[in-house]
Amino acid sequence: MTADDDTRPTSSTPESTSEDDDDVPPSTTRRTHPDAQPPRTQPPATILRPGSAVFCSENHSEMAQETGMFVVPQTIGSVLCCKCGIPMQPNAANMCVRCLRSEVDITEGLLKHVTILFCPDCETYLQPPKTRIKAELESRELLTFCLKRLNLDKAKVTLVHAEFVWTEPHSKRIKVKLRVQKEVLHGAVLEQAYIIEYVVHHQMCEHCSKLAANPDQWVAAVQLRQHVAHRRTFFYLEQLILKHDAAIQAVRIQQMDQGIDFFFANRSHGVKFVEFVGKVAPIKSRSDKELVSQDSKSNIYNYKHTFSVEICPICREDLVCLPPKVSLGLGNLGPLVVCTKVSNSIMLMDPNTLRYCFLDADQYWRFPFECLLSSRRLVEYVILDIDNVSAEVNVAGSRYALADAQVARVSDFGKNDRIFNIRTHLGHLLSPGDYALGYDLYGANPNSSELDKYRGLVLPEAILVKKSYEEKRQRKRGKPRAWKLKSLGMEIDETARGRIDQDKVEDEYEKFLREIEENPEMRFNISLYRNKEYQPSETASMTDGDDLPLNELLADLDLNDDDNPEDGGDMRE
Repeated sequence: MTADDDTRPTSSTPESTSEDDDDVPPSTTRRTHPDAQPPRTQPPATILRPGSAVFCSENHSEMAQETGMFVVPQTIGSVLCCKCGIPMQPNAANMCVRCLRSEVDITEGLLKHVTILFCPDCETYLQPPKTRIKAELESRELLTFCLKRLNLDKAKVTLVHAEFVWTEPHSKRIKVKLRVQKEVLHGAVLEQAYIIEYVVHHQMCEHCSKLAANPDQWVAAVQLRQHVAHRRTFFYLEQLILKHDAAIQAVRIQQMDQGIDFFFANRSHGVKFVEFVGKVAPIKSRSDKELVSQDSKSNIYNYKHTFSVEICPICREDLVCLPPKVSLGLGNLGPLVVCTKVSNSIMLMDPNTLRYCFLDADQYWRFPFECLLSSRRLVEYVILDIDNVSAEVNVAGSRYALADAQVARVSDFGKNDRIFNIRTHLGHLLSPGDYALGYDLYGANPNSSELDKYRGLVLPEAILVKKSYEEKRQRKRGKPRAWKLKSLGMEIDETARGRIDQDKVEDEYEKFLREIEENPEMRFNISLYRNKEYQPSETASMTDGDDLPLNELLADLDLNDDDNPEDGGDMRE
């Protein structure tokens, strides 16, 4: 279909020309879409006055109908076209449709061929002068981008409809069919459709060209470090970064022994990333810069910036002995407290009294302290008896209840009859026969200078931290999970200084996945993706009990490493 075959004068005004042929009355309108409904047109209002011809003719017709007289029907007059002379209904141009098409072309002066620049690496289009727009083929964003390149406002035409015309994906051609209107020849409105062809030229943007020339070229480096014996914090921080796309501007990500290094092509990107980490973890940071090159005549200096970020070594479920100054400043809290939550502040709770406090980054780094025992020292206990002391309370969105419990170490079964009478803050979760994980202060020998400052302090025999689901894990051992996690595409440092024990990392990652299954608060802050390879069975659903709710999984996203290798890493079960 050509542009001339679809030229249509519209009847938006009483003086518009007809649309298809001379036999169509002026009030007929053409649908702009096959599914669209024709608009309802009302006849022009006529003022009737006594004595006028219209008023008299209407009175005569009414009288003739009442008396049964024959009435001659009125006919609409016609005129001759000033060009070809064929009879036609009168319009403002005094020309028929065919002659009007031959005389006027409203698409004259409009662009028919446009060249657009596309970066194949970052998949963005160039919106002059320097704006980059990312859009999929035949999307609303791409259609808007194509229409902005035409400048239809300057051509004094009105856009009625726009749609894509299918082309081969590899043809580097984008075709858009437009329908425009314009006022011509004494107020007649003409409508015409035509096709615009966009030629796509591949040209790398400035950012991608720099990366292609030197992949290691970076301007800002952010070094995340946490001086602890595990990587639990970085596993959780990795999921937060992926959920919020905090490292989308990173040029390269490298996994180190006690942290992760992020490299950016712009200093502002590094500063923004440091601000994000400060909102999700208590940190302290410092920045340095190194002069790379200079041009004294133009007063241009090129620097490489390095941001050193240290994360607080206190992690969730750690047992902490507060220094005397800190304990006194917190109203004699503790001194033995359990870290129950870590965000941009640390939540510490006394398991014997349910007193708690929040320490932000400034308060912690003013008087820093370390944990007495970490989560790697947890011991499994069995609950023999439990008696609630207080009612259940809500503390910072989590529920707790004081209770007196009789517990015994699982490792002591069959060896001795040692029973511990302790107080715990998990009275709302535990029942006789359950298993719990806690710190064995009876058999441990904690070496802490802060603990020696408290003279006469009587340590409890055990402090329970969380409920254990080891029996449930045994039933699921070797079975695939119904969900997966996305991971950053990190490079591993193979040097002697940054070498990592992969077996240890895999074991810690498996423990992190178990924590996600057991803790709903952690699942709320990260994104879980449905595992398409998982096929549940009826026997497994009957024996496994309560599993991870499927409504928490993201089923709409299809993440495939082979199709999108650069979109942010792979999937890990």
